[in-house]
Amino acid sequence: MGVRDSAEWQALVEHHRQVGDRHLRDLFAEDPRRGTDLVVTAGDLYLDYSKNRLTRETVRLLAALAERAGLRERTEAVFRGEHVNTTEDRAVLHVALRDPRRSGLDVDGQDVRRDVHEVLDRMADVADRVRGGAWTGHTGQRIRTVVNIGIGGSDLGPAMAHQALRDSSDRSLTFRFVSNVDPTDLAEATRDLDPASTLFVVVSKTFTTQETLTNAREARRWLVEGLGGDPDAVARHFVAVSTNAGKVAEFGIDTANMFGFWDWVGGRYSFTSAVGLSLMVAIGPERYREMLDGFHTMDEHFRTAPYEENLPALLGLISVWYVDLFGAQSQAVLPYSQYLARFPAYLQQLCMESNGKSVRVDGAPVDVATGEVVWGEPGTNGQHAFYQLLHQGTVLVPADFVGFAQPNDLARDRGLDGMHDLLLANFLAQPRALAFGRTAEEVAAEGTAEAVVPHRVMPGNRPSNVLVAPKLTPSVLGQLVAAYEHRVFTQGVVWGINSFDQWGVELGKVMANQLAPKLQSEAAPEYDADSSTDALVRLLREGSGRPA
Repeated sequence: MGVRDSAEWQALVEHHRQVGDRHLRDLFAEDPRRGTDLVVTAGDLYLDYSKNRLTRETVRLLAALAERAGLRERTEAVFRGEHVNTTEDRAVLHVALRDPRRSGLDVDGQDVRRDVHEVLDRMADVADRVRGGAWTGHTGQRIRTVVNIGIGGSDLGPAMAHQALRDSSDRSLTFRFVSNVDPTDLAEATRDLDPASTLFVVVSKTFTTQETLTNAREARRWLVEGLGGDPDAVARHFVAVSTNAGKVAEFGIDTANMFGFWDWVGGRYSFTSAVGLSLMVAIGPERYREMLDGFHTMDEHFRTAPYEENLPALLGLISVWYVDLFGAQSQAVLPYSQYLARFPAYLQQLCMESNGKSVRVDGAPVDVATGEVVWGEPGTNGQHAFYQLLHQGTVLVPADFVGFAQPNDLARDRGLDGMHDLLLANFLAQPRALAFGRTAEEVAAEGTAEAVVPHRVMPGNRPSNVLVAPKLTPSVLGQLVAAYEHRVFTQGVVWGINSFDQWGVELGKVMANQLAPKLQSEAAPEYDADSSTDALVRLLREGSGRPA
């Protein structure tokens, strides 16, 4: 049975007919306590969802829909390690990666918690040795630069988190992240580095990922050539995050420096596994564990709080309200922190790879819209780019604003607190302007010429959430990421889809492997694809100097 068949869904549809056109100006005027009542806290996060086009009854109906969809039962199934990823017959246990308990969760004959903490302890040992200078390279120099090579979740997670937590990072070390098979990515990352003091972290579960292994092989060539041609140098300058010991050894990496992770860790949920090794080196094991504790705080809140008081569930349910009842097709995420510049990109994978699905768990077509396009930019940068569309455009774009009461230490130490106050003034002004707008009468009262008045009207009634935390710390980052993880899961359960597979990324990879030989061959290839692709292959070969 699809979600549209339930009585709870029909009640929500009828409710939307009654309140969907209400303006936020009126909702606030009718309820003086709205701005302090339609809020929820979890850990260090404060969510103000009062500037959404909904009422307390909307929240009650959305919570009932979550109960009807079995969100509580599905959540417990995840935490128990059941194979909720049915198309791949796997457990989904990223929550176990940040569970402080060290034993007692048996999944498929393995004590998952014990395995997780064994890897974390080994990661901490490497991180301490690199940070303390005990890990030296082939020539005896200490490591000064760490280059993470991965793609997808093996890059986006640690890269986003490293930038977010730069204020907690060891500034005597340099960190770079390579993901794109475009050769300029690796070339720029290594352009000014010394091979003698560089450590590469190669992240690939199977150690066969095309983009990652292509970059890793070129990085190995760069290193060996830079260190006099000795292939033995690889063992002191490469570590692997993988489960394929044979391929790792064949590459030249000492398997003692290989860190495994498990099938029950999806790539976009993986940076709290060994995938986060470069991050642990950057911020140190103690701060890394603070981040894990932040994740766990939000995990437990999501698992136990009633849905009308459940921060991640409300984020998910409110998004369902807009996607399916208002027809919204995108979601803006607007962090008012330069450190979170990569956060929207991280959420693109988390949200769109998880819930970009058109069939339900049972294989039947979905009967409602699913997923949304996620995008955004940090702070005032976005205001001078796309906020025009948010305020006066013809499409509805719900927005999440993320801000922090305190500046980070680097800014405070340099006496830049006043700049942070200006940032916060913008952070407060934008959701207020989106919600309440400016009427023609208000514009005219400012002395605006009559012909210009329509151009300066802001219709308002543009919805937003406002998320606030005291400061961007490792713990707060963990809470924030976990909140969005569970937001995605809430959506998926309501829609009846599997949020943990990603078959849609496979076909393009297969075709790329078929087309690569046509571009690489010295002789003109056989042109047996569609007419468009064949013509493009000819054009690209001509441009590269090969016969078409």
